[in-house]
Amino acid sequence: MRRGDPLWARLLVITGVLLTVVSAGTMAVAQTLISQATGSITQTDLIGGDSAEGNDIDGAINLLLVGIDARPDDKDFRADTIIILHVPATHDQAYMISIPRDWLVDIPASKKLDFDGATEKINAAFAFGSRPEGTDLEKRARGMELLSATLKQETGIRFNGGAIIDFNGFHSIIHALGGVDMCVEAEATSIHIGVNAEGHKYQGYYDDAKQQLVGLPPGYKPFVHKVGCRLMDATEALDYARIRKGKNFDNGDYSRQQHQQQLIKAMAKKATSSGTLTDFGKLKKLMDAAGGALTLDTRGTDLTDFIFTLKGVAANDLMMIKTNAGELNPVVGPGNSEAEDLTDESVEMIKAANDGTLGTFLIEHPQFIARNG
Repeated sequence: MRRGDPLWARLLVITGVLLTVVSAGTMAVAQTLISQATGSITQTDLIGGDSAEGNDIDGAINLLLVGIDARPDDKDFRADTIIILHVPATHDQAYMISIPRDWLVDIPASKKLDFDGATEKINAAFAFGSRPEGTDLEKRARGMELLSATLKQETGIRFNGGAIIDFNGFHSIIHALGGVDMCVEAEATSIHIGVNAEGHKYQGYYDDAKQQLVGLPPGYKPFVHKVGCRLMDATEALDYARIRKGKNFDNGDYSRQQHQQQLIKAMAKKATSSGTLTDFGKLKKLMDAAGGALTLDTRGTDLTDFIFTLKGVAANDLMMIKTNAGELNPVVGPGNSEAEDLTDESVEMIKAANDGTLGTFLIEHPQFIARNG
């Protein structure tokens, strides 16, 4: 069977290390592009303490990918998207596990942060870590460290590296790609953007108390994503991937997780099918977009070594994994808010990723595999 576009290219699109040309050029060309791209990517320590696996990437690899919605008026950052990207020791497959942001967890205390610990939703771990004064980079690094420590405490998983990308970062990457192909399986009404009769879009915001989109100018109404497959621009694609309330979203965040995974996969497919990897101009534009949007931690492994370790990953599609098999498991959170708990099987699945046995777990528990997207 012919091997298609290398999955390591797709993985690097996801983490923002968009440095891939092996399918089209020589090793020397690849090294040159990698050298150019690394200069635009912010690298720092993100995974700290006991949650760090170290820099041995010869075996199974677990990366913590976090998307944040950094708004100018916010005093801290919350993890809007949390994904564990697992590559087994065979480096011939990749698995994407979305963590519910409303998962009720015990966030560990940290002397470094002067933080006593708390029982909160897991996305608050990033917020607590980012709260002390410092530069944006320092805040994000502390948020990632506390988040990874929380995941380690709850499941035992340790990470070989991680990446942070903010909402605007995703927007710039999708724009550089020229949009992405997405399929809408059920009509969805936006809770973030409105549109007028001329088709102009406007960014509003969702009011939890009113349970509706507010902040739109006169003549604008919520944008509706119609059923079907089409090329979406960055605004539409990101909006669709962030919706978690409204008609056809009875399972809330699990639909959102599915659509976020679908978006990441669509970005990877577009990057490897649109000539990006063989067009230096397109590749540079994409790398610049990613470099300006990412904060990356390879745990001390040289970025070039990290990339070429993954170059042998097979051309299989990213396998999308659902915690709780995609079913709601509600619990009462702080202040009587709606929260989520992970089933014992879901925690076992994450432990299997840590142990390098996730493939075996999924053979025995196929209900955790997302069948579409």
